[in-house]
Amino acid sequence: MQAQRALAGGVAAPLRQGSRRAGVGLTSGQRCGLGALVGRSGARAAPAARRHGLLVAAVAEAERSSNTSTQDSTGGAVAAVTMDNQADPSSTVIKVAGANRPGLLSSLTSTFTDLGLDVVRAEIGGKGGTFRDTFWVTTMERTKVPESDLETMKNAIEVTLASFAKPSTAVRPKLTVPGASEDRQELLHTLMDTYVKNDVLSIQQSIVNHVEYTMARSRYKFDDLEAYMATAYSVRDRLIEEWNDTQTYIKEMDPKRVYYLSMEFLMGRSLLNALYNLDIKDQYTEAITELGYKLETLVEKERDAALGNGGLGRLAACFLDSMATLNLPAWGYGIRYQYGMFRQVLVDGFQHEQPDYWLNFGNPWELERLNVAYPISFYGHVSVHDEGGRQVFRWNPGETVTAMAYDNPIPGFGTNNTINLRLWAAKPDREFDLQAFNTGDYVQAILSKQRAETLSSVLYPDDRTYEGKELRLKQQHFFVSATVQDVVRRYKEAHTDWDEFPDKVAFQMNDTHPTLLVPELMRILMDQERLGWTKAWELVNKTCNFTNHTVLPEALEKWPVAMMEKLLPRHMQIIYDINWRFLQQMRQRFGDDWARIAKLSIIEETATGEKTVRMAYLAVIASKCVNGVAKIHSDILKHDVFGPFYDISPEKFQNKTNGVTPRRWLAFCNPPLRELITETLSNERWINDTDRLKDLRAHAEDPAFQQRWQEVKRTAKSKSIALIERLTGVPLPNKDAMLDVQVKRIHEYKRQLLNVLGIIHRYDRIKHMSPAERQNVVPRICVIGGKAAPGYEMAKRIIKLVSAVADKVNNDPDIGDRLKVVFVPDYNVSVAETIIPGTELSQHISTAGTEASGTGNMKFAMNGALIIGTMDGANIEIAEEIGQDNMFIFGALADRVPQLRKERAQFKPDDRFLHVVNMIRTGQFGWADYFHPLVDSITYSDYYLLANDFANYVATQDRVDKVYRDKAAWTKMSIMSTAGSGFFSSDRTIADYNKDIWGSEPCPVPVMDE
Repeated sequence: MQAQRALAGGVAAPLRQGSRRAGVGLTSGQRCGLGALVGRSGARAAPAARRHGLLVAAVAEAERSSNTSTQDSTGGAVAAVTMDNQADPSSTVIKVAGANRPGLLSSLTSTFTDLGLDVVRAEIGGKGGTFRDTFWVTTMERTKVPESDLETMKNAIEVTLASFAKPSTAVRPKLTVPGASEDRQELLHTLMDTYVKNDVLSIQQSIVNHVEYTMARSRYKFDDLEAYMATAYSVRDRLIEEWNDTQTYIKEMDPKRVYYLSMEFLMGRSLLNALYNLDIKDQYTEAITELGYKLETLVEKERDAALGNGGLGRLAACFLDSMATLNLPAWGYGIRYQYGMFRQVLVDGFQHEQPDYWLNFGNPWELERLNVAYPISFYGHVSVHDEGGRQVFRWNPGETVTAMAYDNPIPGFGTNNTINLRLWAAKPDREFDLQAFNTGDYVQAILSKQRAETLSSVLYPDDRTYEGKELRLKQQHFFVSATVQDVVRRYKEAHTDWDEFPDKVAFQMNDTHPTLLVPELMRILMDQERLGWTKAWELVNKTCNFTNHTVLPEALEKWPVAMMEKLLPRHMQIIYDINWRFLQQMRQRFGDDWARIAKLSIIEETATGEKTVRMAYLAVIASKCVNGVAKIHSDILKHDVFGPFYDISPEKFQNKTNGVTPRRWLAFCNPPLRELITETLSNERWINDTDRLKDLRAHAEDPAFQQRWQEVKRTAKSKSIALIERLTGVPLPNKDAMLDVQVKRIHEYKRQLLNVLGIIHRYDRIKHMSPAERQNVVPRICVIGGKAAPGYEMAKRIIKLVSAVADKVNNDPDIGDRLKVVFVPDYNVSVAETIIPGTELSQHISTAGTEASGTGNMKFAMNGALIIGTMDGANIEIAEEIGQDNMFIFGALADRVPQLRKERAQFKPDDRFLHVVNMIRTGQFGWADYFHPLVDSITYSDYYLLANDFANYVATQDRVDKVYRDKAAWTKMSIMSTAGSGFFSSDRTIADYNKDIWGSEPCPVPVMDE
């Protein structure tokens, strides 16, 4: 097959409908720049015998065509060709001129190679759609072309020009090169005017080239990991083409750019995502199979990028995907963590944290930018100087590190746009490092390197100690400072007037972690760019925007003033100034109502006398727009968390309900469901326009469609169970059992403990049934997964309780296959991509008013899982979209929660609740002493109201069982779940952000229609 393809000149596999670019491209010898044309005499030559055969064929073709029309295949005049043996003493000079077409230079290069000619020099020129190229060539013997062959070779070249109608691959747009002459721009475009080919043979050549040249391995023997790396580099080549075109075009258009700052980007694996987005998965699958590998195996070799932990980071990743798909001129900024948060392992049911060595074998998707580095300062003191009668502050740092950039291309779907995620890695200050070595202080130099690199080692270091808190604060300043310096540099390259800054820049702070953006931007504008306070503050107010993701008091960051003064002395001065000026404005408004004014202060004084900086307040005061991430969450922000600020600036506050990318979380992770939906809706436009999913509602009660839906879900469920068995080692023989899943960060407010209490109640009830009664039990596989923060002891106890209950239940012969309990360790994006499509029941059971939004509920709903949950976060809006009768809703409502907490001491819990709690207390699952704090937390204070909601939760679970027995009813609800999930696409969310907050314009890279 490969031989046939080679003889056919690399003819492509058929192009799939909707593909963004042609499935074929340059043949062997094309896409070479001047470096490949010049100075490599003989390097590209075929053996002499083959050269002779090609030469004969070319001559014969030239003779057959010598009397043909002077029109080329496009209807234009044949380009002029001259051959001159007199102009140069050692070479034959060939001059070619005519109308230019993309790929023409590459085609000429291939013709020279086939004629046995080596190009020793070339001048490429032309303008206005024409070309005028000159080539100095020799034969394989390093001599001029014999006079007797000149006319024949001229005819052969003319044949090439006459038959060349258009390139066999997509044409790259012709973009402006700043500072380059017109001739140079024409040359740079002509050298690479078409995209890399995507036919199977070209893909194979690309992979093998990377095996040999990038990885320096033998192309005859490379293992699965090496095959994955080479494949990834091959795909990255195609991403880089689009990435470069996108950045060049955006720079040319100079739109308003969006900069999304987040401490987390939970990206997941990149290979399949890139192949799907580039619409070349089928070609790569075939190419890899013919090379003797399986794409599925290579995909498993990729480690998940350890750049995030939970919903916050995954949301940021979804947002980048949508920004690229919507053609927005946007970049993400974050930290390149060397070890991520941690790799979770369970030892005897206890969580243990290990470093996540995800970078051990390198990351083929990133591009190290050694030339993009910025100094980041810490400690020291601030001095004041007079410059021309103006007071100037100068920060004299006590420690400096370097932030180095690593770029990660983020492709869109259905577009040629590829945007960028820039991550910062900490390196030692180069000058200090060199000085230490030069003075012989090698130990100090090593310690300096270690201190610097610690900054970007771990996500969310344990902050129970002073050192841990300080490291977190240093991390936040590190990535914010590097980002601001990068953005300001980019702005100054194209602009000199700071008045235009708000028209060209929009910052979005993803939660409170990047809030140091405010004082850092002020510092750079005032201390480095010499703007006055009023102007600098105006620019900050017009460019900064803040998304809040929590209502939990402990999650609203506060930093000790003493720590801030020590670590960031200039920033603390600026924060004091911001606070003083703001409070003076409030005093003018409210008079001497100090109690009210104190509630608005950025600086908080605790009962112990310690002063802290309330970072969320700083973000609210400085930002143009502040938004929550679900309707209920935004209402709580307006009337509770940020109520005093809403009263004075209601226009600032908005809601932007979260969303997830329908590409990764439906179309890519669940191909059978994608095929069924596409067939039913007649096209794939729903992938980028998920509102079209509503049309599935017309099929929800169709028995034939229900049957196909069930088959798709059964296939996905089988894959989910197989993965769970592999990850946990727990056999799950009953594949017909309901797959009941709760996977998310372990936290008391998310109430995994309520789920466990429900499982214990179910276990106890089955245990006391007669054999006949047990036959009517709906069997379940209960899956829980997620990480507990290293310093969160209560969450770790919940994980141990899940494991203890699983040990008891799974080994009880009376229970058998009617109930299985498993904890999935190290839950991540790749695991989610397999578990979510097969899940039948998904639990989102947080106490009402505590979950900001949640995005897991959206992913499960898209894939047809039914939700059991409280009216909290985005569950409320999901109920509005898919219908509350297609969910299982229970629990107290948010407006009742405060009163229920006050009354909790007098509340008499359900007897079943007391019995289940007592089973844990008395050691029926072992470890009674270890679980006492858990039991006490729900016996006395019970802040998250497990006792109040338990009876309703159990009754709702009984209703789940009843509906599950009715396959038609369950399947209808499943279809309605997917059909109503379209609103929760992150495309809609990002479009709303752009319309209401950023005000940028889409910049789709032009598609050349040759």
